[in-house]
Amino acid sequence: MILRSLALTNFKNIADARLELSPKINCFLGDNGMGKSNLLDALYFLSFCRSFTGALDALLIRRGEDFATLHGIYLRRGLDEDLAAGIAPGKRKTFKRGGKPYKRLAEHLGAFPLVLLSPADSVLVQGEPAERRRFIDQIISQSDPRYLDALMRYNGALEQRNRLLREEVADDTLYEALELQLEAAAAYIVARRRCTIESLTAVFDRYYSLIAANDEHAAIEYVSADYNAEGGLAARMARMRDRDRALHYTASGPHRDDLAFTIDAMPVRRSASQGQTKTFTTALRFAQYELLSTTLGIKPLLLLDDIFDKLDAGRVHRIVEIVGASDSFGQIFITDTNRRHLDEIVADIPPSADNYRLWHVDGGTFTPVEA
Repeated sequence: MILRSLALTNFKNIADARLELSPKINCFLGDNGMGKSNLLDALYFLSFCRSFTGALDALLIRRGEDFATLHGIYLRRGLDEDLAAGIAPGKRKTFKRGGKPYKRLAEHLGAFPLVLLSPADSVLVQGEPAERRRFIDQIISQSDPRYLDALMRYNGALEQRNRLLREEVADDTLYEALELQLEAAAAYIVARRRCTIESLTAVFDRYYSLIAANDEHAAIEYVSADYNAEGGLAARMARMRDRDRALHYTASGPHRDDLAFTIDAMPVRRSASQGQTKTFTTALRFAQYELLSTTLGIKPLLLLDDIFDKLDAGRVHRIVEIVGASDSFGQIFITDTNRRHLDEIVADIPPSADNYRLWHVDGGTFTPVEA
């Protein structure tokens, strides 16, 4: 998949931008806070219908303006596709594909796949389990509509059960009905997570070894209770109902599962250096990209936001080799404050507008620069 062109109006600090893009590598050079990451956020928004920062839609509109628009023209499976989004305060955001609005935005997930590697990925290691569940859920949901449906059904039933617990409802028949719904959805969720982690790990191992270039052993493990034990999840929740009433929330189920990240059997969040953590998350995102490419049958966009920070020269060089020389990746968008890194990535690429384009970013303005 290729993004041919992008047009933005009033998105964050970008008043107006019209970019014709290279199908291979697109680089954005500039100081921090100038709008490089905002451009990547616009691409993320077009793929996921939301900001990667988690900001409310109204906060994505440029200060002092009353609307924002995003428009991309993609080459997808051999056909040109038009994608447009609009944001206005107090109104539901609009999302149109080929000029036709979606009935449900969930239908859009996975249609225009994208993988983003950014400094914020440290939260995957240092953050709460919800961040890691969100990571694996996003991977599976882009390629498996059944999984997304199961996840939505599970979350809906979970919200209803938690409401009963908060309101201290005593009618066990209401709980039983919801617990059966939770068990049915959870079976598919857990099975797909386990299978995906197994597939992801094989690819992750290769990328971590390539970047680290040492004897470290990095690993990913899905940490989940055996919900089939003692009668299944519904029976487990029934046994725990009195405890959950006291807590006012549901304390067991796949919404409590986690991913364990380790290097040489030690938790990454406790023992890894900044460079090891950055290597881990970089390998994780590269593995995510390869897995999505295989399952979807199209190459996602790859967004690399300030990826060289906190890495030593050796690891930077090896990432440059992976990104610049590999045919594994499709269209790439890279931001950096240091042009040397960008020049190293494209050093072995024949100089051509079709292969590489560079923009200088200043105050939300994008100025083309000769390669």
